[in-house]
Amino acid sequence: MSATYVLDTNSFRVFGNYYPESFPSFWDQIEKLVADGLLVSCREVAKELELQSSAEHLNAWVDSHPHLFLDPTKKEMEYVAQIFRVPHFRQLIGQKQQLKGLPVADPFLVARGALRGASVVTEEALKPNAAKLPNVCEHFGVLSTNVQGFLVEVGWRF
Repeated sequence: MSATYVLDTNSFRVFGNYYPESFPSFWDQIEKLVADGLLVSCREVAKELELQSSAEHLNAWVDSHPHLFLDPTKKEMEYVAQIFRVPHFRQLIGQKQQLKGLPVADPFLVARGALRGASVVTEEALKPNAAKLPNVCEHFGVLSTNVQGFLVEVGWRF
């Protein structure tokens, strides 16, 4: 297995359902992917998790892995600008996020996935004519899957 995966906030929250005490082998495998550089995310996901995750073990794990949640590179920022050149995809930033200055990870995940040749892992579903993460991925030729698809792709069974 040598594919790289870029994890969205909602997929990390699914990971939060795998409590380390009950699923130690799951977290061991996650650590191996991280160590091999095959599992990454972005800064905005860490910010979203800070606001959205109530799973203490997940928050502690995220805090102990700051190298997964790096700032966007210059090339990634240029890619994000390319995404927003598509008027429809400007809807990725909702009114609530604009008014409250909340983080928005989606365009950064697509950019990181595109530039690394990685698959974006998200629980959002592809919807016709929507400005959802899978739609943006599809538009830009970036692979995407959900946690179940990720588990199948990496061949994990517990």
